[in-house]
Amino acid sequence: MSDLDEAYQLDYFEEEGFHRQECASCGDMFWSRIERETCGEPPCAEYDFIDNPGFDESHSLTEMREAFLSFFEERDHERIDPYPVAANRWRDDVLLTQASIYDFQPLVTSGTTPPPANPLCISQPCIRMQDIDNVGKTGRHTMAFEMMAHHAFNAREDIEDPEQYAYEGEVYWKDETVQLCDELFEEMGANLDEIVYIEDPWVGGGNAGPAIEVIYRGAELATLVFMSMEQDPDGEYEMKDGNRYSPMDTYIVDTGYGLERWTWMSQGTPTVYEAVYPDMIAFLKDNAGIELTDEEERIVHEAAKLAGRMDIDEAEDIEAERDTIAAEVGVDVEELRELMAPLEDIYAIADHCRTLAYMLGDGIVPSNVGTGYLARMVLRRTKRLVDGVGVDAPLDELVDMQAERLDYENRDTIRDIVRTEVEKYRETLDRGGRRVRQLAEEYAEKGEPIPTEELVELYDSHGIQPDMVEEIAAEKGVAVDVPDDFYAVVAQRHGGGDAATEESETPYAERLEELPETDRLYYEDQQRTEFEAVVLEVFDRDDDTYDVVLDQTMFYPEGGGQPPDEGTLSTDDVSAEVTDVQQYGDVIVHTCDDDPGKGEFVRGQVDATRRQRLMQHHTATHIVIHSARQVLGEHVRQAGAQKGTDSARIDIRHYESVSREEVKEIERLANDIVQDNIAVKQEWPDRNEAEERYGFDLYQGGIPAGEQIRLITVGDDVQACGGTHVARTGDIGAVKLLNTERIQDGVIRLTFAAGNAAIEATQRTEDALTEAADVLDVAPDAVPETAERFFDEWKARGKEIEQLKEQLAEARASGGGDSEEVDVGEATAVVQRIDADMDELRAQANAVVEQGNIAVLGSGLDGAQFVVSVPDGVDVDAGEVVGELAGRVGGGGGGPPDFAQGGGPDSDALDDALDDAPDILRTVANA
Repeated sequence: MSDLDEAYQLDYFEEEGFHRQECASCGDMFWSRIERETCGEPPCAEYDFIDNPGFDESHSLTEMREAFLSFFEERDHERIDPYPVAANRWRDDVLLTQASIYDFQPLVTSGTTPPPANPLCISQPCIRMQDIDNVGKTGRHTMAFEMMAHHAFNAREDIEDPEQYAYEGEVYWKDETVQLCDELFEEMGANLDEIVYIEDPWVGGGNAGPAIEVIYRGAELATLVFMSMEQDPDGEYEMKDGNRYSPMDTYIVDTGYGLERWTWMSQGTPTVYEAVYPDMIAFLKDNAGIELTDEEERIVHEAAKLAGRMDIDEAEDIEAERDTIAAEVGVDVEELRELMAPLEDIYAIADHCRTLAYMLGDGIVPSNVGTGYLARMVLRRTKRLVDGVGVDAPLDELVDMQAERLDYENRDTIRDIVRTEVEKYRETLDRGGRRVRQLAEEYAEKGEPIPTEELVELYDSHGIQPDMVEEIAAEKGVAVDVPDDFYAVVAQRHGGGDAATEESETPYAERLEELPETDRLYYEDQQRTEFEAVVLEVFDRDDDTYDVVLDQTMFYPEGGGQPPDEGTLSTDDVSAEVTDVQQYGDVIVHTCDDDPGKGEFVRGQVDATRRQRLMQHHTATHIVIHSARQVLGEHVRQAGAQKGTDSARIDIRHYESVSREEVKEIERLANDIVQDNIAVKQEWPDRNEAEERYGFDLYQGGIPAGEQIRLITVGDDVQACGGTHVARTGDIGAVKLLNTERIQDGVIRLTFAAGNAAIEATQRTEDALTEAADVLDVAPDAVPETAERFFDEWKARGKEIEQLKEQLAEARASGGGDSEEVDVGEATAVVQRIDADMDELRAQANAVVEQGNIAVLGSGLDGAQFVVSVPDGVDVDAGEVVGELAGRVGGGGGGPPDFAQGGGPDSDALDDALDDAPDILRTVANA
């Protein structure tokens, strides 16, 4: 028996007459009321509910969701609203919400903060990128789905300090969870004898516990996870990941009931897609001209019952499984493939459009990183599927169909983003197609297939889908190595829903843990700059500086994009300059240029001017992003920020460039708020209360820890923030936007200045304008018009100069100038010295070649330079000729056979080299 076998010996199983059995096919252990050969899950069994629904009544998604939530509300669970699909809006370790438990990790599950209710129920929209390649094929996989769930958060009472956690005692555990599951099935009219509970221990994110997969008529309808262990090298339980685990103080009921599959079970449609997207599937089939005969409908139904075998995560060979299914249905495999392929694409389009509606509706902006990359990947794959299956409806219209069904209010923005992305994709394909052809030629010469690594790089860099690569490569007779899980591989390369996290090392970690929390005086009075404190500890940094810990401080530590305060710590004997301030846990460390002495009483003085300018810029940052959201749309969210004393910048997620008119409007709205002289308020509410009132837009500048969070309110803008701020917006003085630039796809940087820094920046701009006006000898307001006129004249003269150079080259090529003509086989070469720049040499060479002659030109203008150009059909390698000539002047050069250039430093040897040119030409021609 495994380490966890005992965990599945439930009283409820014994009371209800369940038997523990082993699946004859896969070997998994399971519990059932009746004796069974297999566990009942594909590929060990078929779907047994298609055309034979497993519940008493047919339900829509809406009806099934309400039935589930009402069931648990009636059993003392509190219904809570779902969270966004962009999980990085409230936690920084993942990108997308992949399960309902993500809503409560890591703060609630660790016991740091209480859950919004206990117990609770929820229907949480989720996106799992790892399922993307299964969508459409298995009949059951959807990338976007709702996880209906009920959760209970328990904490052990037999520990030393049970009050250390935000919740105490046991709400309910395994027996009650399985009983609730059984009762829900019974209420829906299921045959309880057909329900199977498979033992499947769960591991993830450093936690583990026993878990149960709930199978009914061939479909996995629920998973019951009992999160109760944490990773521990000395732990008593060894799990399937090879690590050892020990029991946690907190233990959590984490269930997941797939809304789509429960709806499918109630309807018995051939696939889950007809149950979830009936209207869209019908629209897409009609638009693409897909009509099935009665016989084809029969084949689809029969194949659908076996489609569970097409899971790329389970099947060793997908095409072999399709062969088997075709044989069992009684059709040729090619006939089955041709029949199912367009349907599978239609199903995937419907699912992907719903995924995009969730992503874009929740404010994800397509880009090249993070959630933005994942959204772009889904969008481009969907566009390719739409084009391939012959649907002629615009993609933004298809996504909007799902956004409307999901009741998103930002549908215009969603459609605008999709249209913008489709146009970007077209441009990318134009560029990327050339690269694919080049790559196909390279691998054709090697006699090898294009490998997966190249495919992933093509997709990453150019958005080229594998089937497009296959089409182009086939023209060159080159095979392509496309894995069945290609898109999952690509998604995993960019996190696949998980965010990269960095762990920073804490200096003096053991000693800092022993020190008490530093009292942060700067929150009590942000305008105050003087204080007194006691030195608790001094660390010698070995670079003539010291790290000083005080019992309390007015110095703000670096954080949230705000630099640290500077100033002095003074005793009667020492005045130490504070040059840096950092926070480690609850302890604040001041870096000083002198040792004030452990145990000493010190007077602290914060640099008031620096503090004031930093506060102005920090409050202005809140105002600028609020104004940007008003002008550009509610999808705008902070991607990064940095405050300074002379300027500040904020990076926002937006899908197109910001126009000059939009910049002026953002600036106008920001200064309206400044002039209104609104009070800047701070409060410390309960986290759950704050999230319920304001949503996750609170966390523009980062996700704070703790049960209580600090909120800064500036008019209608509310953000969780730990920085220092002015008392009223009027204290900012003014806000001036200095620059906007796209720093990466989907991210725009707004640089601005506030207060005196805004005046100084404006004066610098005026100084530059005045200086330009003086140079041009015009009034400042005439500078743009004058500069444009000068630029146009400069361009015209440049074109005139180029034309004169070409005319001069033609004249020389026609016999003008000091040139020598020599025979090289059946061709004629013109050897000539022209002391001109490289552009003129190239123009002269082109003129010579256009007359059918070889050009060998030299210049002594800057060292010794050569250009050799050869017309089509002449067997002389220009690169070899240039190499020989350049070697004679102490240099080198080369190029393709038809055009090359090079040179060296020895201009005195130029004429001798040109004298040798005829012999060099004949030698190369005869080689």
